[in-house]
Amino acid sequence: MLKDITLGQYFPGTSVIHKLDPRTKLVWVIVYIIALFLAKWFVSYALVLVVLASIIATSKIHLKVILRGMKPLLLIILLTAFLNLFYSQGDVVAQFWIFKITRQGIRNAIFMMLRITMLVAGTFMLTYTTSPIALTDGLENLLGPLKKLHVPVHELAMMMCIALRFIPTLIEETDKIMSAQKARGADFESGDLIARAKAMVPILVPLFISAFRRADELATAMECRCYHGGEGRTRLNQLRYAGRDYVAYALGLALIALIVVLRTFGL
Repeated sequence: MLKDITLGQYFPGTSVIHKLDPRTKLVWVIVYIIALFLAKWFVSYALVLVVLASIIATSKIHLKVILRGMKPLLLIILLTAFLNLFYSQGDVVAQFWIFKITRQGIRNAIFMMLRITMLVAGTFMLTYTTSPIALTDGLENLLGPLKKLHVPVHELAMMMCIALRFIPTLIEETDKIMSAQKARGADFESGDLIARAKAMVPILVPLFISAFRRADELATAMECRCYHGGEGRTRLNQLRYAGRDYVAYALGLALIALIVVLRTFGL
C-alpha cells in the first residue's frame, strides 16, 4: 500500500507539459480546480475529463502510475460517495430501515466520485511533471507581490516543496522499517483496530527519529552552502515564458468560458 503513494514524486521527461513554465502549471491547476467545481452536469464533467486525458497523454505519464497513486484514496472516495448517496434529499428510489436512496443522491454520488478522482489526478500531474526546484521558483514568483506585506514568501515556498519532496523518502523509510519489524516477528495485519494501532508504535518511533535526523542533515547541508533565506538570492535558471505558455493560458481561459456557458444552460 505504501508503495502505491506517488504524491510528491517527479518523473523527468521532455514532453510539452514538462517544458511548461512552473508558473503556468500552477495557474493551470487553479483554473482546472475552478472548472471542476463549476461543472454542473455530465457534459461539463465530460469536457473536464477530456482535458485531463489530453494532459496525461501529452505528458506521457503512464496511466497505471496515476491509478496506483489513487489506490490509497479509494476508501475516502467510496465513503464520500456513500454519504452523498444516502443523505441527499429528492425523489426516493429505494428505502430500507432509515436509509433512503434518491435520484439526487445517486447523481451527487456519481458527480462527487468524478470530482474527487479528477481533482486528485489533475493535481498529481503538477508534481509528476515539475521538479521540486522549479516548483519552488514558480511558487515564489507567483507569491512575489506578498513580499511587500513582509510575508516570508521564499521560506513558505521552500517549506512546501521540501515537504512534497520528502513524502516519497519517508514512505520508503516506513516501508523499510515495516519490513525489518516483520522480519523480527511483528504482525501489522491481524487483530482489531486498536491492536493494529498499537502495532504501529514500533514503526512511528524509528520513523520520527529518522525524519529528525534527515531534517538535521538537510539543515547542516544548507548552512554549509551558505543558505540564509531568500534575501539577495539568485537563481541558476531564470523563469521565462515561452509561446507554449501563452497558448496554455489561452486554453485555460477557453476552458473556464466553456464551463461557464455549459453551466448557464444547465449542462
